[in-house]
Amino acid sequence: MKGSKLFKNVRLKGQKELVSILVKDGIFKKIAADIPQEETVGCEEVDLNGQLVVPPYVDPHLHLDYVFTASLGEENGSGTLFEGIQRWSESKGNMTVAQMKERIYSGIRKEMLHGVQAIRTHIDVTDPTFTGLKAALEVKDEVKDILDLQIVAFPQEGMYAYKGGDKLVEEGLKMGADCVGAIPHFELAREFGEKSLHKTIELAVKYNKLIDVHCDETDDTQSRFLELLNALALMEGIGTRTTASHTCSFGSADNSYAFRMMKLFKKSGINFISCPTENVYLEGRQDTYPKRRGITRVKELYDNGINVCFAQDSMSDPWYPLGNGNMMMILDHGIHLAQMMSPEEITNVLDLVTTNGAVTMNITDHYGIEENKPANFIVLDAKSEFEAICERAGITASVRHGEFLFKKIPAKVTGAIDLLK
Repeated sequence: MKGSKLFKNVRLKGQKELVSILVKDGIFKKIAADIPQEETVGCEEVDLNGQLVVPPYVDPHLHLDYVFTASLGEENGSGTLFEGIQRWSESKGNMTVAQMKERIYSGIRKEMLHGVQAIRTHIDVTDPTFTGLKAALEVKDEVKDILDLQIVAFPQEGMYAYKGGDKLVEEGLKMGADCVGAIPHFELAREFGEKSLHKTIELAVKYNKLIDVHCDETDDTQSRFLELLNALALMEGIGTRTTASHTCSFGSADNSYAFRMMKLFKKSGINFISCPTENVYLEGRQDTYPKRRGITRVKELYDNGINVCFAQDSMSDPWYPLGNGNMMMILDHGIHLAQMMSPEEITNVLDLVTTNGAVTMNITDHYGIEENKPANFIVLDAKSEFEAICERAGITASVRHGEFLFKKIPAKVTGAIDLLK
C-alpha cells in the first residue's frame, strides 16, 4: 500500500512494552502492541529496534532574523540584554529580503536536523521596511509541509520607545503574523511598559491572534509586568493563548509575592517560556556573589501545574555567541539550572521541549503521538527516558506525515576499548 508504513519495536515515553505504529496516508492509524497482519498488508516495515520515540521537538522562542549576526556589528562588550539591542539596532536594515530568507533558512535547517518540527520565531518589526517579516512570511509558506512556523510581530526596540512601534506591530499582524509581541521592560518608563501590554491585549482580541511577550527579562525585582500581563489575559479569558517569555525577574522575586502569583497564573492558564542558556549568560551581570542564575522559577511553575517549556532563543547573535538549535542541549542546561533531576522529573522532562511547547504554541490539535493525528515524531538514540537525558541522546530519525525527513546513522566506536564490553 503506497505511503503506508509499519514502524515496529517502538518504545514510547512512559511505556515499558514495545509497540507498533501503523501509519496510513500520513496519519497515525493504529498504535498497539499487536496489530493484526491483515491491517498491514502491503505496508513498508521499519524496525526501530526499541529506540525511544517522542513527539517532535518544539522551539517556541527563537529569533530567526538574528541568527549568525554576531559578527555584523561591534561586540556586545557588557554581555547584557540592553547592549545587545543597541548593537542590533546599529546593524539591522542592511539586508535584502533574499538575504534575510537565506539566514532564516540556515537557522531552520540547523534546528530541524536536531529534531525540531515546530518553531515560534520573533521577527523584529521596528523596521518600516518590514524586511524580516516579509522574508519570514515567505519562508513560512514555503516550509508549511515540513514545519509548523509561527511568527511574532515583535517590537524589539519597543512599542513606544521606538516611535510608531505600536502601529508597526499592528501592520505586522495585518500582513500575516500569528502573534502579538511586546517588550515592556525596555520601554522608557513603567507607564509606557504598561501601556504596551494594554495595547498587546487590544490587538490580540481585535485580530484574534496569540500573544508572546518578552516579559521582565531583567534581574530588577521591581519589573513586574508579568503581573499585569496575566491579569489582562485573565480578564479577557485568553490566558491559554498568552505566553510570558523569559520572566527572569520573577526568579528574583520574594516568595510571598511568588506564592500569590502562582495561583493567579494557574487561574488564567498562561504559558511560560524559559531560555536557560541565553538567560544564564545575560543575567546577573551586575551581581558579584551570590550571582543569580537568571532564569524564572521553572521548577515551581512545573510543580504547580502551570505550563512551562524551554527554548533556544538565539544562535550567534548580539545577545548570545553560541547556539545551534539542539534542544537536548537546552534541556540539559535547563534541568540543571532549575534543579529538576529527581527520578520522576527525569522521566518527564522531555515534555519541556516537546508537548509543553506544543501547548504554548496552541498546536495540540495536530501534535502528539495519538491515533488519527498526523504521523510526526522523532527517534532518539536511546532505549529509555533516563538514557536519553543522561547521554544527551542525539536524533536518529525525524518523521513527518509518515515520511522520513532524514535518517542518521549513530557513530560506531572501534578499537582496543572493545575489550571493555
